[in-house]
This record gives sequence, C-alpha cells and structure tokens, in this order.
Amino acid sequence: MRKWPLVLATYNKGKVLEIKQALQEFNQFEILSCADFVRVPEVVEDGKDFYANALKKALALASYTGKLTLADDSGLEVDALNGQPGVYSARFAGEEGNDSANNVKLLKMLEGIPAEKRTARFKCIMVLADNEGEVASV
Repeated sequence: MRKWPLVLATYNKGKVLEIKQALQEFNQFEILSCADFVRVPEVVEDGKDFYANALKKALALASYTGKLTLADDSGLEVDALNGQPGVYSARFAGEEGNDSANNVKLLKMLEGIPAEKRTARFKCIMVLADNEGEVASV
C-alpha cells in the first residue's frame, strides 16, 4: 500500500509523535516534519486568530515542500480576560515559550476574580493544505 507524504508544519518532536500516533491506525501516511527539510522558511505568526496563523503556516510549507501539509495554531482563551491570551499564549509574558512567566502573568491578571468565573478553554485549529493552495480546516 502506498503511503502518502504528510508534512507537519512543526519542529516540535512531541507534537510530531502525538500526530503520528493519532494517524497510525490509518497506516496511509509517511509523516514528515520541518526537521526533514533544509532551510525551511520561517513563518511569522502574525494572524489575528488561530485560523489565520495555521493557514499561513500550512500554505507556506505546502508551497515550499510541494507536499500535503498539516499546520496548527493553538492557545488558551480565558473568559474573564476576554479571550486572552489567545494567539499570544506562547509569548504572553513577552518571551516566546516561557511557560512559567506566562502562567505568572495570567494568574496575576486573574487576581480578585472568583474561582467560578475563571473559565477557559484550550483551542486548536488545524489546517491541511496542498501545494496548489487548496485547504481544509478543523
């Protein structure tokens, strides 16, 4: 059976493993990631929402690799903070990927807000794109 190459628009080894496991039962994909290519263009995630960022990454990598590409963008949306940190979740406190600083800032902003009003959700948008610009999303 032919395996279709599927590029994951990430260098995150944990994310690659998680998606490989999720797709394993289908046994139809050869899972690749940014680490499998040379000089992958950096995609600036400057979209106004998760979809815009995921779309931008999927289209850029599909165009660069010529292969079907799956990209995501995700983050935390806190109701009492009007959806913050949202697309800024990874750099909420300023430094990209500093989870401790992000958590400290978030908890500081939630001071005085009762526990029952501290509702939130983790949101993830995934976009699948081919090298001709066709897309699908969930």
